[in-house]
Amino acid sequence: MKIAIDVMGGDRAPNEILKGALLASKEIESEIVLIGPERIVGETGLQFVPSSEVVKMDDSPLEVLRKKNSSMHIGLRLVSEGKVDAFVSAGATGPLFLGATSIVKKLEGVERPALGVAVPSLKGVTILIDAGANAKVRPEHLLDFAFMGIAYAKVLGVEDPKVGLLNIGSEETKGHEDLKKAFSLLKENLGDVFYGNVEGHDINSGTVDVVVSDGFSGNVALKTMEGTAKLITTTLKKVIKEGGILSLLGALLMKRSLNKLKERLDPRSYGGTFILGVRGIVVKAHGSSDAKAIMHAIKVAEKGIKMRIVEEIGRGINSVRNSGDGR
Repeated sequence: MKIAIDVMGGDRAPNEILKGALLASKEIESEIVLIGPERIVGETGLQFVPSSEVVKMDDSPLEVLRKKNSSMHIGLRLVSEGKVDAFVSAGATGPLFLGATSIVKKLEGVERPALGVAVPSLKGVTILIDAGANAKVRPEHLLDFAFMGIAYAKVLGVEDPKVGLLNIGSEETKGHEDLKKAFSLLKENLGDVFYGNVEGHDINSGTVDVVVSDGFSGNVALKTMEGTAKLITTTLKKVIKEGGILSLLGALLMKRSLNKLKERLDPRSYGGTFILGVRGIVVKAHGSSDAKAIMHAIKVAEKGIKMRIVEEIGRGINSVRNSGDGR
């Protein structure tokens, strides 16, 4: 197994990307292939492919197609040619998404790929799709997202995934016209698999296994969860410190549990999101990823390889479409 890393993508490139890649190389089975300028990647001792251009964070999506010698373009091309099994980048979402759909290509039957992320919930994880790739979508696209989300959930071991549509209320009449049309489409095509409308708090509650959304709302929800997690951990530290000696002693006794809580809530622990619906494994890491987040994004990519996520989702989409009831 080989995983290519875009060393030049992200707000903290190249230093944090390299650190994350080196951390991951000690913990995973896959071989890591770094993509970046030789003067940077050639000193790491890891396999590398040199690049001479960079797709910047504020570049337009089309730049990934124009800059053929960029680390992002080369990584996507390596996936499309089967020379690596996965590609991880913390670069700009727009170029990466366009590159994945144009270079790696879409799976048959998928009109609009999407970002799918498994976020922590009270019942394990909830698949949030789309998490930021498609700001505006048609109702038919939300149905496609549901198909991909169901397939992804089954890959993760959920036998009978339930699907919810992210909305401002649980009632069928809530939301704008496109959401109402999407509700009807999901109900008609998924049957009992479709739970109905869900709200933001349902994502972490685990009310359903898959939450379907347009990329704008999904990304806002994801970033809000990340901010809330940081608020909880930061406030907890502050309260313990202000609580005096007894509070500190209590925290010391609960250190193991508190560390587990911190790890559970840390957005870096789920590292990256799959671009679902393309013919290869492409993982989008957060633009501000540090070394730990990059390490986890690489682990996400390796998990995708082992689960044969592309093949399973392609098979799952066809199965769900053909069955007519989401099963």
